[in-house]
Amino acid sequence: MKQTTKLRQLFDRPEIFVLPGCVNAFETQLVEWIGYEACYMTGAGTSGALAGLPDAGLLTMSEMVTNAGYMAQSVDIPLVSDADTGYGNAINVRRTVHAFIRAGVAGIHIEDQVAPKRCGFVAGKQVVPTDEAVGKYRAAVDARNELDEDFIIIARTDCRGAVDGSLEEAFERSKAYRQAGADIAYVEGLQSMEEVRAAVAEVGPPIMF
Repeated sequence: MKQTTKLRQLFDRPEIFVLPGCVNAFETQLVEWIGYEACYMTGAGTSGALAGLPDAGLLTMSEMVTNAGYMAQSVDIPLVSDADTGYGNAINVRRTVHAFIRAGVAGIHIEDQVAPKRCGFVAGKQVVPTDEAVGKYRAAVDARNELDEDFIIIARTDCRGAVDGSLEEAFERSKAYRQAGADIAYVEGLQSMEEVRAAVAEVGPPIMF
């Protein structure tokens, strides 16, 4: 079974599953050995481990894809990778999606921050207009469908902690991104289980948080 199909089945089931964060192939192998069903390449961790840099969008798409490829090909469980803002506009996003698919990654999340982005937990984040983000997610889905329809597109919104952002707007954006074809809504920065439950009720499952 394809890794993308395995990941899709995990997201389709009602139970919660955990994506442990990893930064290299060795850590990914440890996660598989421990018994996790999938794993996650953290952008912040990769930036720090690979280049000693902060999570500020400083690594290129090629650097991220190369590392994700090493990780994905070292294990027999699906890998989800941070893809930052998609490394450009809707046209760039198409190339980004194709590159991650060809590297063997099972899914990526693309966030709606402006470039250069900031770490999800840093103050002063800004998000692009909803229409611009929707266009990028539509491009991501179109590019995915050309190579592997099971590849997972996760739409991450940073609106919850952005300048002038709110939880309500994060939910509205997530619904718009899902309508654009994204498979999973990822509301970054939820503060409590009550907010998690609200996200499930407002946006609908499956969600990532």
